[in-house]
Amino acid sequence: MATHSLLIPTCNIVTPVGMLGYGLDESLTASLLAAVIPNGAPTAIILDSGSTDSGPEKLALGQMTSPRTSYVRDLRKLVRLAWGFKVPLVFSSAGGDGSDEHVGVMVDVLKEICNEEGNEHYKLKVIAIYSEITKTFVHERLKNNAISGCGTPVPPLTAELIDSAPRIASQMGPEPFYDAMTATPDFNIIVGGRAYDPSPYIAFAAWASKTPFNQTATPEAKRLWGGFTHMGKILECGGLCATPKCSAVRATVYQDGTFDLTPGAPQSRCTPLSVSAHTLYEKSRPDLLFGPGGWLDLTESSYETLDDGRTCRVRGGRFTFSRDVGEKYTVKLEAARVVGYRSNYMGSVKDPILIGQLDSLLKEIKNYVAEQHKDAMGTWDLDWHVYGQHQTTADGQPAEVFLIGEALASTQELARSVASTARIATVHAPYSNQKATSGNLAYGHGGKMESDLGPCAQFSIYHLVQLDEGEERLKLSPGSNAIYRQEVTVIGRGDSQAAAYQVSSFNTEQHGRVPPLLDAPIADAHYPTSPKTLGDIAHVLRSKNAGPYEITFDVMFATESIFWLVKSSGCLNAAVIAELNEITEDQVIWSGFFDQALAYKATIPRLWRGTPTPNGGFMESDVHGSQRYIGLLNLPLTKDFLVRWSEMVAKRRKDSGVQTPVRPVGS
Repeated sequence: MATHSLLIPTCNIVTPVGMLGYGLDESLTASLLAAVIPNGAPTAIILDSGSTDSGPEKLALGQMTSPRTSYVRDLRKLVRLAWGFKVPLVFSSAGGDGSDEHVGVMVDVLKEICNEEGNEHYKLKVIAIYSEITKTFVHERLKNNAISGCGTPVPPLTAELIDSAPRIASQMGPEPFYDAMTATPDFNIIVGGRAYDPSPYIAFAAWASKTPFNQTATPEAKRLWGGFTHMGKILECGGLCATPKCSAVRATVYQDGTFDLTPGAPQSRCTPLSVSAHTLYEKSRPDLLFGPGGWLDLTESSYETLDDGRTCRVRGGRFTFSRDVGEKYTVKLEAARVVGYRSNYMGSVKDPILIGQLDSLLKEIKNYVAEQHKDAMGTWDLDWHVYGQHQTTADGQPAEVFLIGEALASTQELARSVASTARIATVHAPYSNQKATSGNLAYGHGGKMESDLGPCAQFSIYHLVQLDEGEERLKLSPGSNAIYRQEVTVIGRGDSQAAAYQVSSFNTEQHGRVPPLLDAPIADAHYPTSPKTLGDIAHVLRSKNAGPYEITFDVMFATESIFWLVKSSGCLNAAVIAELNEITEDQVIWSGFFDQALAYKATIPRLWRGTPTPNGGFMESDVHGSQRYIGLLNLPLTKDFLVRWSEMVAKRRKDSGVQTPVRPVGS
């Protein structure tokens, strides 16, 4: 473990939760603020509010990630904390998509809170930053070949896709936030439009440390901006970097870009492994992370535990600005559109005679639906989510199969007709050796035969656009070419700060207590004597979206000996990933090991009927991509690997003086 050296803090940041609207612990957040403010560095509450993970409805239909009441609840607590501790509150990607409309909604929520009884003392200077981009701007850049897909699976942008988007958001870099803070240094709250998740964190660290966006090419500057960016990359997910994961986390950033991370939950710790492992989360690759205006290089990042046993010190990340290598500044554009309307029906099949013929029956049903709609005006599609197929009961019989028939059509009426016709056919279609002639499907869930699901949204723009110098900034004067704008509003009726926030009866003694070091020494559970699958030896094994068009897999191991055995064995590589996911090896976007996190990572495109397809559209069944890891979990370990595993376990037991015999492989 390392001790706290003579580093000079430049700012502190507290993130209460990884997503505004998901709920937060006010007393715990207060304790985190109380813990960092005494070091004298500028302090802020910063959190994210946006994601494409939950699908395209926000951008296409104007929906928000959480109900408005959830934002009122969370912001009521956050305003109370920010006011009482005299620290600013900053959040980005308002409402989930960061649209101009949702920035306005959040400002209205703040006004509503200030007008509540008991809040008469509030007087808040609020900066609203807007990030929507005009279609004219996007058309012009497309004509100038200044737009490209964000990732290999993303199809080329077309004029039709631009025109059909209700709104186009752009992921702001840190510059507009920094400019807003500099222009209005006495701000209380910043409500940000769509932004690169780390942007407000980077901006506050730069503003607090008086670090301007120039002279960025020196090694020292790269390390400083690398620290700011790496810190933001981790904090924007809240306490996910801790073990066990929790909601809140705090960071202290130092003059050279080094930063410390401490989790909010008393039972959690930020360890070198848990923090470095977070580098893999939701990203296509773990070593080079691209964002607005450059990229973060983590190949030389390092992580160490401090003497409190629950704080991790991080350093070594380097950020390269695009302009320093002669490249254009780029930002990501996001949009979605309505591609039709959906209806569905659902029910279960229990007859083993039918279950054995289900695939052929569904094909016949689709043909029947086509025949019944051959004269219909409009377009339609039909498919099924099939759950439980090819499973057996304890007595060896085919298990019950659950069906969801999903119809997509150019009108809601046609979608309902397709779903209804398919349901009727599913209930009454004949099949070979049929005995049960009264009906094939158990249905009627929720009292419905079919359900109309409304408009079907699909991501349509997920592209990078090149900006001219200065366009990435905040427009603060009429002559500026900056594409982002702000509105500064003073809301509330108060004229002075309230009394200092009183930290509640939260048990600070317990909060400071070091939890048991569960992985020091590593428990024998990490060294099973007879593993059979990758899941038996992995410490963490997960899948998740890496943007709308990609799925990424992370496999992490508890000890270096296990990691190096796996890495040297060749049991994880692009060929294995391709076979598990029924794609070709050249379709694997990235595959490799990340030594700092004792991890393997692979990323593949999201495919539907063999075509790259973003999450959340027609026939979506795992919008987060969080259940795609099962193939890896059940991946059999080879006989050669198991021999080497047995040798490693036997040596470890011998070295530790444990005499328990190891069962031979194959016994």
